[in-house]
Amino acid sequence: MDVLEKLTILTDSAKYDASCSSSGGERAGQDGKLGSAVASGICHSFAADGRCISLLKVLMTNSCIFDCKYCVNRRSNDTRRAMFTPEELAQLTMNFYRRNYIEGLFLSSGIVKSPDYTTERLIRVLELLRNQYGFSGYIHVKAIPGSDPELVNRLGLLADRMSVNIELPSRDSLRQLAPDKSKETILRPMAAIREGIRENSTDLVKYRHAPKFVPGGQSTQLIVGASPDSDLKILTLTEALYRKYELKRVYYSAYTPVVEHSLLPALDSKPPLLREHRLYQADWLLRFYGFEAHELLDERTPNFNPFMDPKCHWAVNHIDRFPVEINQAPYESLLRVPGIGVRSAKRIVTARRAGSLDFAGLKKLGVVLKRAQYFITCSGRRLEGLKVNESTILRSLLSKKEISLYLPKPQVEQLTLFSDEELAAGKGAEVIAT
Repeated sequence: MDVLEKLTILTDSAKYDASCSSSGGERAGQDGKLGSAVASGICHSFAADGRCISLLKVLMTNSCIFDCKYCVNRRSNDTRRAMFTPEELAQLTMNFYRRNYIEGLFLSSGIVKSPDYTTERLIRVLELLRNQYGFSGYIHVKAIPGSDPELVNRLGLLADRMSVNIELPSRDSLRQLAPDKSKETILRPMAAIREGIRENSTDLVKYRHAPKFVPGGQSTQLIVGASPDSDLKILTLTEALYRKYELKRVYYSAYTPVVEHSLLPALDSKPPLLREHRLYQADWLLRFYGFEAHELLDERTPNFNPFMDPKCHWAVNHIDRFPVEINQAPYESLLRVPGIGVRSAKRIVTARRAGSLDFAGLKKLGVVLKRAQYFITCSGRRLEGLKVNESTILRSLLSKKEISLYLPKPQVEQLTLFSDEELAAGKGAEVIAT
């Protein structure tokens, strides 16, 4: 099998990984070396289906000793297999870079023989790129679950960003759909990366030229819809990962059916893209808006409203906390108002130092008044002529199609000439008979 055939197979096998990130690197170009990892050194272009192709996104091999039911590369699947040698993959990356096709590499792999053996081959690829070819561009590499922490450390000294995909949010789902994996084997390399980043931060303070360990941080991916786990379960896990393992990002991938199995959605079912979108919105609220998972969802409402974004849904369900006075409310309260983002909240705090703000001024600051007007006052007054009730708010926040689906239709009752007591006594029948 020639290199082009391998490339066709292994780039296609890598397309289901959503955590292909090209951010976080700060390594500038150096004399005698190729590439750069600063923001301007990574260009962005997108394929017709929306995938970012600024990085060469490829697997070292799609052969795997694991049999994860949701994975197209699982051991039991009848598919064409291919494997790059470290030398082939390093040379291919450099040829693509020299032709200006890519600005970096996103490298993952199926597990061959053992996690440690696979990690050693990944290390060999990165060593060739960094040491032999002098490549200083961006490299994002996947840490293999179950690999030795020492190997993870060697890999991290060569990469800009690392990730360990959790895939499924609960032990039960892992046991049923990925029996060869466990929570411990996934979290062990994640903890090793966290400790390596912490130690490296201390080393950089003491020694200016100490080698950097994963300067772009680490990330992970969760598959949405492959298991019956609720949005609450996924978001609670996300919150714990950000706090305990100091992740830069958690990516969500709507499950695309690739195999028939009793525990998986049917092959003709569509990927839950809207659910994925709502999780990304909630993830943003966790990271930048000060929300916690238990505020957005609970046991009574374990999944997000498909008709309304999480922030608006929270505001409608906590209408007692509004209206917020724009000229006095703290920054944290402003962030909870629909239509006010991080940037516009900061602008409000700055602008109101010079004088009171009105609704016209808020619009100039970037506030989306169509949403925010129901939840705010300016100098104690609401927008003139505004009617505030639940129905009005919902009709403003939802589209016409969503309104018809979300709001219950009014019940139409037939008028009657007789009261319930008269009907019970049979008076209506007597009148009709006469």
